[in-house]
Parts: sequence; structure tokens; C-alpha cells
Amino acid sequence: MKYIFVTGGVVSSLGKGLAAAALGTLLEHRGLRVIMQKFDPYLNVDPGTMNPFQHGEVYVLNDGAETDLDLGHYERFTKGVLSRANNITSGQIYETVLTKERRGDYLGKTVQVIPHVTDEIKANIRRLAEQPGDVIITEIGGTTGDIEGLPFLEAIRQFTLEVGHGNFLIMHVTLVPYIKAAGELKTKPSQQSIAKLREIGLYPHVLICRCERPLDAEVRQKLSLFCNVPLDAVVEARDVDNTIYEMPLMLQEEKLDETVCRILGLNTPPGDTSDWKKFVQRVVSPKKRVTIAVVGKYIDHQDAYKSIYESLTHAAASHDCGIKLKRIDAEDIEKNGPAKYLHEAAGIVVPGGFGDRGVEGKISAAGFARETKTPYLGLCLGMQVATIEFARNVCGLANANSTEFDLDTPHPVIALLDEQRSVTNKGASMRLGTWPTHIRDGTLGRQVYGTGEISERHRHRYEFNMKYHDLMTSNGFIISGRSPDGTLVELIELAGHPWFLACQYHPEFQSKPNSPHPLFRGFIGACLAHLS
Repeated sequence: MKYIFVTGGVVSSLGKGLAAAALGTLLEHRGLRVIMQKFDPYLNVDPGTMNPFQHGEVYVLNDGAETDLDLGHYERFTKGVLSRANNITSGQIYETVLTKERRGDYLGKTVQVIPHVTDEIKANIRRLAEQPGDVIITEIGGTTGDIEGLPFLEAIRQFTLEVGHGNFLIMHVTLVPYIKAAGELKTKPSQQSIAKLREIGLYPHVLICRCERPLDAEVRQKLSLFCNVPLDAVVEARDVDNTIYEMPLMLQEEKLDETVCRILGLNTPPGDTSDWKKFVQRVVSPKKRVTIAVVGKYIDHQDAYKSIYESLTHAAASHDCGIKLKRIDAEDIEKNGPAKYLHEAAGIVVPGGFGDRGVEGKISAAGFARETKTPYLGLCLGMQVATIEFARNVCGLANANSTEFDLDTPHPVIALLDEQRSVTNKGASMRLGTWPTHIRDGTLGRQVYGTGEISERHRHRYEFNMKYHDLMTSNGFIISGRSPDGTLVELIELAGHPWFLACQYHPEFQSKPNSPHPLFRGFIGACLAHLS
């Protein structure tokens, strides 16, 4: 096993996760088996309780782990299907160490950051190394010099000493800013960042230089000299013009994969990325475009619905189509009505969320899609609001609602799952991970999936209330997907509507560039048909 550690300096949000994922893409195209991992220095046990405005989306894995959104990049850019072992936080490390201390595992020793915390960090790398693979790429979250990240960097220093030269590589992502007044790129921030890394005992083999302007020969030579990195390992990573999926191709042009394989002694043939290039070409130069409205409550944060936006891109590319994304705040619909914002949309997506803010706007959006026959895709809460809207306006159940938003509703068409009634802790306590669903014959859902048995990832506490089954289905509410025991509603559609599907799960977590999720692909196809 070879090990690549990805660190970042100067500022946060440099795109370490994308750089790591893009390198994973290139190495896979060279025939290598790549395993991705993320270390997050924050003290939360996982990001499941974090505000989407602060942290972006929570990405759910098959085993129910609530993880950082970078794991979404890892799964989309590589063949990997990840687990909770692929995302480790400081909170998890300290929780494990303290549990061991309480059990007496340390036999009375004084528990310290070194060696106990660093040993636990190293153990997580070694556990991952037991899986079949050739290379583990581990991203360290945060910025070099952050106090909370120091134990991880120290653990990596120890780990690299143990595995020996030729078996590891440090890839440092840094900012090379352009100062307009001076009219030049500045290398000093990168020099300072590398100096900080050296203080910890880590010496980068490769520099990934985020920049707005091309790195000229003089700047590259300066970075090579002052950062003690070979000239051919100074890699330009300019802001991509159109799509993040250009990044692997950009890094391939810089021969990053060739450099990495040489340093690690990996004898592999050049990668054939023609399939990736075709996908990028369809994204960058589509033959047509379609306007998709996403009605949400975290619209102002670009990462809150990251996987949804990417899934739409994948699906559109499969139709040789581009997306004109219209992000709409559900609260604006509450104030001004849906027609003002949705009349130009070829399709409407209502994503998940928690809390009652903006919910009435989402309900109105679902109603607009139903009444105007506009294609609709509801995800998690998007399924629940569609159910509430149908109950109120088709079945005549005045003030129907979810008990999440109104405990005293006379018609709780959405209610808390039975196993959730005694839950008090917020973290990792929802219905999480992959669960099977049976799809009914003769339904739109069966047509879209092409099979009667599916598995999808979940993250929710509330479900359709089966007490309203007979009333709603008799009015044209079709339950096309259920849990194997038939007790939980997973997928719904509407009779007489050309394309209205809403699911209790999160299909956006299983879409990949050249393998779009069937629901998203079917949705985009319906949107194109709606325009014709």
C-alpha cells in the first residue's frame, strides 16, 4: 500500500477535497485501486448536527455514516463506495480514547495527545489499509497551523517515519494569489505555509497551486526553490471555467499523476481519460439547456445541496443537455406565491431539510407542479410536502400537516417513525443508511428504475402516516415504492400527472458522472419532453 496525504495552507476552501478526488480519478484511470479518506479536525463526532449554512450538506454513506461533503466528491470522482472508516473526526478520536481510558485499557498510564491520540489516528489509517487497494489518499481538513489539526499532522509525521521513504507522498494545496495593484502572482504566502508544515516535520513532495492566473516559469522556479519541491512537482490548479469535472483533466495536463507514480514507484501505463473527456464535453458544450428550479431553505449556501446539483449535471449530460439552475428560496414563494418564480421552469426539485421555516413555500411549489403538470422531483422532505399538499387540496383534509411542523394538526399525514418516539439525542439517531425498497409493477417508478428491487440511502425521522392510505390512494395518490414489510412509504407518484415522483430517501448520494441516478435521469428526460 502507498499513502498520499493531502494538506492545505494559507486559507481554507482551497479545494483540497476536489484535488484529492481528481488525483483519485487519474490514478484509477491508470489501473490502480484507490481508497479515499478524510480527517476532519473539528470536535463534532460527525457533521450530522451541523447547520447547513455553516458546513454545507451532510453526505450519508451506505452504512449510515453522516459525513463531510468531500466524501461526496470522493464517491463521484472514483469507483469507491465508502464507509464510516473513510471519514474520521477529532470528536471520534477523542471519544474512542476516553472510552478506552474509562475501561482501563491504558493500565493506569497518563493519557496524552502523544502517543494515545496520535496512535488512534494512525490506527484508522492502518485499518483502511487492510482493504484491497494500491493507494490510500488521505485529506487532512482545515489549514496548516490550525491548533485543532496539529494532532493529525503529528500522527502523519510518525506514520511516514514508520512506512519509510518511497511509500508515502505529501501533497500540499496552497494559494498563489494575484495582487492586482502589483500586477503579479505572489509566492510568499505559500512559502510561509510550507515553513509551518516543516516546523511540524512534514516536507511536501508536490505543490498544488490554486491561482487565478497561469503560473509562469519564473513563479514556478521561485516556488520550487523556496519550498524545496522539484520544478516538475509544482502543479498549476487554476480556477476551472465551467465545471469541477475539468479538474482531473487539468491536473493530467500538468502531469500530476505521472509525477505521483514516479515518486511512489508505481509502474503504471498512462491513463486513458477519453470517457471522462466525453462527459466534460457534454457538460461544457451541451446541445440544449433546460431550466430547473430548486426550491429550498438553504439556497444561499452553494454547498447545502451540493449532491443534488451534481446529480442534475450528471443526468443532463446523459441527455446531452445543460442545466440552467434557478435557486429559489422557499420563503420567497411563501410571500409572493409560486407562479412568479416557477412559471419558466421545465422542472421543479424540492430537496430535504429540517424545521418549519419555508415549508409552506415548498408545499406551494409541489402544488404548482401538480396543477400545471410540471415535472416534479421531491427528495425526502420534498416527498413529505407533496403528500401534505395533496392531502389538503385534493383529499380535502384542511390543515393537514407533518407533526414535525404542527403537533396539533388534525390530520398528521406525515408522522414520527415509531422507533423515533423515544429518541432524545440528535446525533446519528435518524433512520440512516441504505435500506431496500420494493417498486410496484405498472408504475412510473418501476419504469424509471427498470427493476422492482432497489436500495437507497436515507436520513429522516418522519414518514407517511399509513392511517391515510385508503383515502389518499382512492384520490389518485400512488404509492409506488414501499419497505419490504410494506409498512413504510418510500416512493410516491400522482395519477394523471406526466411525471411526478417523490421519494423518502436521497438518490443524489448514488449518482456518478457517467452513471447518473435513474430518478434524476428520468426527471431531466421528462423536463425535456415538457418543453417540446
